[in-house]
Formats: sequence, C-alpha cells, structure tokens
Amino acid sequence: MHPETEPETLTLSAAAAAEGAAVEKYPAEILPTLVEIGEEINASLDLDEVLAKTAALVKRLLDCEIFAVLLLEEKTEQLYIHFAIGHRKEVVETWRIPLGQGVTGTAAATKQAVRVSDVSKYPGYLNALGAVRSELAVPLLVKGKSIGVLDIQSRQLDYFTRDQQNILTIVASRIAIAIENARLFERVRSQADTLRVLNEVGREASSILDVEELLRRAAELVKRVIDYQILSILLYDDQQKVFRHRLDVKYGERIQGRLRSPASEGIVGAAAGLRQPVLVPDVTADPRYVMVNPETRSELAIPMIHKNRVIGVLDLESPKLHYFTEEHVQTLSVLAAQLAVSLENARLYEQVARDEARMDRELHAAQRMQGALLRPVPAEDYGLDIAARVLSAREVCGDLYDFLRYGPQQLGVTLGDVSGKGSAAALYGAVAIGILRSLAPQKLQPAEMLRQMNKLICERRIEGRFMTLCFATWQNGRRKLRIANAGQSQPLLWKSGRCEKVNLVGFPLGIYDDVSYEEWGVVLDPSDVLVFHSDGLAESANAEGQLYGTDRLREVIEANAKLTAAELADRLLAEVAQFSQGLPISDDRTLVVMKVK
Repeated sequence: MHPETEPETLTLSAAAAAEGAAVEKYPAEILPTLVEIGEEINASLDLDEVLAKTAALVKRLLDCEIFAVLLLEEKTEQLYIHFAIGHRKEVVETWRIPLGQGVTGTAAATKQAVRVSDVSKYPGYLNALGAVRSELAVPLLVKGKSIGVLDIQSRQLDYFTRDQQNILTIVASRIAIAIENARLFERVRSQADTLRVLNEVGREASSILDVEELLRRAAELVKRVIDYQILSILLYDDQQKVFRHRLDVKYGERIQGRLRSPASEGIVGAAAGLRQPVLVPDVTADPRYVMVNPETRSELAIPMIHKNRVIGVLDLESPKLHYFTEEHVQTLSVLAAQLAVSLENARLYEQVARDEARMDRELHAAQRMQGALLRPVPAEDYGLDIAARVLSAREVCGDLYDFLRYGPQQLGVTLGDVSGKGSAAALYGAVAIGILRSLAPQKLQPAEMLRQMNKLICERRIEGRFMTLCFATWQNGRRKLRIANAGQSQPLLWKSGRCEKVNLVGFPLGIYDDVSYEEWGVVLDPSDVLVFHSDGLAESANAEGQLYGTDRLREVIEANAKLTAAELADRLLAEVAQFSQGLPISDDRTLVVMKVK
C-alpha cells in the first residue's frame, strides 16, 4: 500500500481530543452547525427525519457529494444502508457489507475512522459508484459498541483531510446517540403497541363466532402485530389426518393456495409435531422446507393448541432472509393461543347454531351434544368428592356447570342458569361456557372471573337474554374456598352440623356493562359439604302449587350429610321429585355437590 493511500484512523481515546481540536481550529464555522445538529437530534425521535436534517447540516461543513448512514445487523454481522444521498437505488436496497470488508466494513470492525485518498488503491474496495475517488468512513459507537458507520464519498482524489475526519467523528458521535435514542423509543413504543394490540385482538377474536369471519379477521389482526408478506392459516382435519388451508394471503390479497398439506410435511408439520414454534431464518438451509412460494426466504410457523391438542398452524413467510425474530415468536405465540380458543368457540357456536336450525328433527342429537359440552367430574384428586347432576325440562336445557383445572392443587367450579329454556337458552349457555374456558388460562379468582365474563357477554348482548352464575375456586393445600355470585341461587354449606346459605348476591351476567362482585372465602374441614343448585329444585311445585323451597333442601342435606357426594345429589333430586308428585319438570334441575375428603 502506498503511503499516500494508507487509511488514517482515529482511536476512541482520541475522539474527545479531536472534537476539542476541531472546535478550537474552526470555532466560527463548526460551533453553530454542531449546536444546530444537537438541536435537531434532540427535537425528534424520528430517525429518518433526524438523518435527513443532519445530512444537510453536514454538507455545510464538508461539501461531500455522497452521504450515507449504514447500520449493523447483528444477526448477520452485515451493514446495510439506512439513509443515503447520492447512492443508486439498487445499492441502497440490496447491498449488504460484511464486517471487515471494504472501507465501511473495516471502520465498523476496527471501531476506527478510515480515510482513503484513492479508493482504486484500497485492497478489497467495494465499488458502489464508479466515479468515486476518495472516501471517509467513521464508526458509530455507543458505549464502545459499533452500531453502524457514517460514510461520505467524493469524486475527487485525496479530497478529505484530517480536520474533516475529526469533524465527521464529532458528528458521528451525535448521530450514534440519536440512533440509539430512536431505537430505544421505537422499542418501547413497539412493545406498548404490541401489548395493546394483543389485548384488543383477544377481546375482538373472542367475540367472533363465525369461523370464516374469524379466519378473515385473524389475517388482519396478525398484520397489526407483524408486517408479513405471506400468511396461511391451516386447520387440522382429524378424519383425514391432514392440515387444510382455510386461508392464504399473499402480499395483501387472498388467494387460493394448496388445498391441504400432510400432517408431518414441511415447516408446518414440524411445528405441529414439536408443538412449539419453528423459526427458519433461511429456508434453503433447512431440509424440512417444502417449496410452495418460490420467493420465500424465511418462515415462521406457530402451532395453535387447545386443550393440549394441535387444532391448526399459523404460518408466515417472507422474501427476506432472517426476517422473523424471537420477539415475533413470542408475540405470535400469544396470538396463536388466543386464536385457538376463539376458533374452538366459533366451531362450537356454529355446531350449536346448525343443530338449532334442525331442532325439530334433531333435538335428541342436540341433547347429546350438550352432554358432551358439560365436562365430567374431574378424575384428578383435588381433595374433594364431587358429583354433578342435570335433569332437563326439555331435550336441551339452559342450566350449565363446569370445572376449570387451574393446576394440580386448584380447581374452579361453576354452576349457571340461562334465562328461558330450550335450544336458545342452550345456545346462550354454550357461548357462556366458551367464554368461561377462554378466560381459564388467566386463573382468575371468582369476583374477577364474574366481572370479566359479564363484560364479554355484554359485548354480544342479546335482548331479553341474561344468565345467573355462581363461581368458586378451591385450593386443596389450604382447604380454602372462595365464592362469588352473579344472581344464582345461593349455595348451601353444611359445616359443624348446620346447613346455611352462603349469603352472596350480585347482578346477573349480560344486563349491565360495568358490574363488580363480592367475594367470600372460608376454610373447609373434612366432611364439610357445599351444594350448588339451580332454582329448578327450590321452585319445583306440587299439585297444590306449593314450592319445595330452600329450607327443605337444607333439611335433606343436614339429614344426609354423611352420604357420599353422588348419593347426596341423588337423594336431593329424589326428594324433590317425590314432592312434585310426578308432575312434569317445569324447570331444569342442576346440582353440583362437593364434599371435603
């Protein structure tokens, strides 16, 4: 290398001295411009705006023809042009410069300024513009770490001086701070936006009960979280053991893609088989990849899992290498979980809606469906002997109960009653159970569970329809019971030889939007009994029009408290049936009996 072309460098320790020297030598020219650059940087957190104004100000100090700010992509260890004046469009869009290569790559790698008086004599020079003769590159450093390069070029030989190098080093330090501040601001704003969007997505997705509409809306919701180019939503077909393409979007347009994919094929099959996200930065380097879109370079597949079962896969593709990040994985995993619950709710709703349309000839089929919807008594040992019973006044009923497994030691128990009877009440109850189960992963305690259920039910209010619901949580280790009530018949608690009402009241769900609920807790002892019951028991009438009443229920419980939960539940129903003297059941009769082991 000839001495006159050898690049000159400025070490980190000399940067501050350079600033002082430059200011001392050119106070009249430099100080106002540096002050103005500082003001522009402080005035905005929009990086592009800051760089555009800074470029114009730098031109006052250094009459450079070509100006560029290159940023370092940590994953690939390559520089890319973020902002440029004078470069060709294709260079800005496509050039990637590895660390250590060319003038800019050397500046970034060595963390020192590189000044080249004749680029034709510089080893490994990367020629972006044939007319360029000299170049000056200064690293952008933050806390000793290189984040990019400030690069200026000229069509004249030996154009840049040491003084200009010192000046550009000062400017680079200002720009580095601006870039870091802008990135920090963007990161914080992006995180806040993502959290807000996820909250909105969860609420909106849970309110859509049509599968096709939900899939279409899902594509729009995902776009708010990540700017994808190609998206597919595949749902698993249990019968055919394949994934069916239910939605394919390419560059904003819905297209007819593949009809189905084998369950074990490609990145989608890998995500389903592993039951976890699969991120592929470069599809050409992954043997699992199956080429469908020739332009695809990177792919991210997220399984949608409900009740430990893969119901589908959310698949995104990009024509850019290394496009998807771990942050995308985390965000889309949350979104996929919400969509899985919403899809199951939508499927359930559509199923019930179809059955209602055929109710006249398929009432018995609807009755079987409702039986499948009600979960059986938990087989796990929660320290409770539990029994649940339902006697419907019609083929389908508006009463419901459910068990939410919060963990190995905590169980949620609910019993509810929808206003009205028949298939409409059953459909409303199915939607309510779907909402309840969608909230289950949050492990809400009773008062908050009722508050959130009421809010979601009110969002899809149906005139003349509401429901009452009592919800309790049981913690086995502490034998602690918590209860909240939304207008449901007050539970009966047998403890210390006496059976009393749990005096909790509250507004039914689906009437008022903003309602809070009272919560009551108690520690239960072995053999204590708690009975949830619908009003169909206490309000059962005999031929003389007398009601069975709560007092009779209490007396039966007190007299039979030593029975098992199943035996006590059957005894209560038998006593009510005997009192009603064989009259047809006018209202659904539902019981959940819990006895502490």
